Amino acid sequence: MALPLALSGQDLIGQARTGTGKTLAFGIAMLQSIGKPRKNRKKPRGLVVVPTRELATQVSEDLVTAAGKLGSRVLTVYGGRAYEPQVEALKAGVDVIVGTPGRLLDLVKQKHLDLSQVTSFVLDEADRMLDLGFLPDIERIFKLIPEQRQTMLFSATMPGEIVGLSRKYLNRPTHVRAEHDSGEGEATPQVRQLVWRVHRMDKIEIVSRLLQAEGRGLTMVFCETKRACDMVSEQLDTRGFAVAAVHGDLGQGQREQALRAFRNGKIDVLVATDVAARGIDIDDVTHVVNYDAPTDDKTYVHRIGRTGRAGRTGIAVTFVEWEELTRWKMINQMLGLDFAEPAETYSTSPHFYSELSIPEGTKGVLPHANRSRVGLSAERIEDLGETGRPRVRGRRRDEREEREERPPRTPRQRRRTRGGKLAEDSPVETAEVEVVDNRSRRTDETPAIISADEVEAVAAEPRRRTRRSAAQPAAEAGPREAKERDVQDRDVNDGGVKDRGVKEKEPVISRSRAQEPSTERGRAQEDVAERGRAREDAAERGRGEDRGRVQEPVAERVPEPSFLSTPPPPARKEPERIIPPSPFAVIFQSPDLATDDDDIAPSAATERKQQRRQARGGGSGGGGGNRRRTG
Repeated sequence: MALPLALSGQDLIGQARTGTGKTLAFGIAMLQSIGKPRKNRKKPRGLVVVPTRELATQVSEDLVTAAGKLGSRVLTVYGGRAYEPQVEALKAGVDVIVGTPGRLLDLVKQKHLDLSQVTSFVLDEADRMLDLGFLPDIERIFKLIPEQRQTMLFSATMPGEIVGLSRKYLNRPTHVRAEHDSGEGEATPQVRQLVWRVHRMDKIEIVSRLLQAEGRGLTMVFCETKRACDMVSEQLDTRGFAVAAVHGDLGQGQREQALRAFRNGKIDVLVATDVAARGIDIDDVTHVVNYDAPTDDKTYVHRIGRTGRAGRTGIAVTFVEWEELTRWKMINQMLGLDFAEPAETYSTSPHFYSELSIPEGTKGVLPHANRSRVGLSAERIEDLGETGRPRVRGRRRDEREEREERPPRTPRQRRRTRGGKLAEDSPVETAEVEVVDNRSRRTDETPAIISADEVEAVAAEPRRRTRRSAAQPAAEAGPREAKERDVQDRDVNDGGVKDRGVKEKEPVISRSRAQEPSTERGRAQEDVAERGRAREDAAERGRGEDRGRVQEPVAERVPEPSFLSTPPPPARKEPERIIPPSPFAVIFQSPDLATDDDDIAPSAATERKQQRRQARGGGSGGGGGNRRRTG
């Protein structure tokens, strides 16, 4: 009915059920009016605006099929793809552009797209394009195209307010409705509708058993939010179903990957928001599940219209929760359905199995013998040069795989220090040596080697330990012969480490003391090291005299206690006194506005005295009064 009017060049408003071929109704008329492409014609003559990216791809594919003999150049323009391929195609020349409003306006703003020669303009899903979300962009597009044009609006649902708004942009349009008199937006009669009142925590179990019904083919599950889509898809995936999600938070490559896998049969369950509820035409969709109740009657009609297309039959199941019952009653009344009071249904209800032909004893997990689909991973993700921030699917799984594949850390290089300074002959230690050092740090409270002189000094040591004595190294407690003997013993135990002399003792002591954070102990350690070097120089000049001279102060000093001594109790530190502020302190002092010439204001008592004096003086002026007379 609409094709003859569209071929004549009239403005048109077309309304028909989903799956009746509205795309070819305006596509054939547009391609026929444009004609064959010409070399000197690069600006587009036809423009089709759609609300979603998936619908833009589908409409462009249908137009390419219809223009097979004409050879018309059709370009698909939408967001999520790189700009460069689209800009190059526009420079080469196109005849028809199919796109979304956002990317069309971006290309016009960048001066890559010129719409001044458009003669045929189509709004697909016009009720969605003329609502408050897309209306500002559509008004800008109307200003960019010529006034002398053919405008066509097509949709399955066309409310009265949208029709009234569309007359503002159309020139004497003809409204064609391929519907019965029962009302607009009537659902497809080939779709069997089931409406159940279910509990929220039982929805996943019901869907899992519904997907095992006899004769079930491809199934679409519609959710209200993106988060609900991810939750449902993850739950069904863990139960063994080949499932994928489609919503706005996924990248364009992932969305197209899921739709291709669904069309090719690699997956049989597609969980989506309303972004896939309009215009998506996929064969062999036998079941549609409204996991969340639709918000209005138009959304319900478009959702269940994904099945029962082109003369086929299908089943549409709608879940209604208790709090959504009032909203569903309004939808039921506007569409004239017979489900005002949905039946209360659970995953174990007998009518649930009988109405959907589900075998008895079916559980919520798909048996391994029935898992024949290859899954979403078998479909390749196309590199589209996506713009914006990349989005990931299954973030938890990807993070776990990334942690497993993370390369090991490179070992840190460490050098031994002596007295806080880098030793000249110290080798570079790797992470393995660090483990050994950590073990030695657990016993750094005791010296590495205990000499006989130290044991004798411990016996005569008083039960008191000071900071000064704790900071002195154990190497200062004995003579040089004890040091050499200790070094030789340790060389034998270490397996032949030689030619290091007396300095072999120092790294062990300095490493244990360098860990103390106190600055006082660090200064004491430096003083001890300097005195030790001075004694060694004196020992080389005269061994006999220096030995006697060095031993005298050692006998007077208290040697460092070893592990045999009892540690002193911790010294109690007096807490600092907190002096509260004085309650009589002046917090604020008003400025003194008085000057030296100002008189001091009298007090109230002074004023009363002056008043009494004035009263008495007034009575004595006439020689009378109450004053006492003298003499």
